[in-house]
Amino acid sequence: MVKTQELWDALASVMDPEVPVLSVLDLGVIRAIRHESNRIEVDISPTYTGCPAMDVISSQVREALLSFGDVNIVTVLDPPWTTDWISAEGRNKLEAYGIAPPVGRAHDKRSLWAPVPSVRCPRCKSASTKLISHFGSTACKALYQCLDCQEPFDYFKCL
Repeated sequence: MVKTQELWDALASVMDPEVPVLSVLDLGVIRAIRHESNRIEVDISPTYTGCPAMDVISSQVREALLSFGDVNIVTVLDPPWTTDWISAEGRNKLEAYGIAPPVGRAHDKRSLWAPVPSVRCPRCKSASTKLISHFGSTACKALYQCLDCQEPFDYFKCL
């Protein structure tokens, strides 16, 4: 009989294709796992509607669990995923990889005219940074530049 922990352990090796240092567990997109006999159901929340990585993630989750039984992936949209669900370890991994982790909490809604968050440079740790573009290498990131080391870097937007 499969233990639930074995399923969670298997998912720890499934990496986000856009940020390959984050597992789907670090990212917080796995909502629940249910299993009975050889049937496994996994609830996944996309990081945002239309995220192109979700098809790849669903496929990789299915593949990681297939040896345990039949796998059914269920997309869960409510409540919507937020960056609050990224684990503390995931935030540390982002920064070590060179991407500034989200600042603040998702429930602290910001308008388009609100001040840009103060984002620390993931390389030199300086707080002296500026927003270059609201649009970074993917839709969930913005582009910043450190005013001390002059390096550009991605910031994982607080969503």
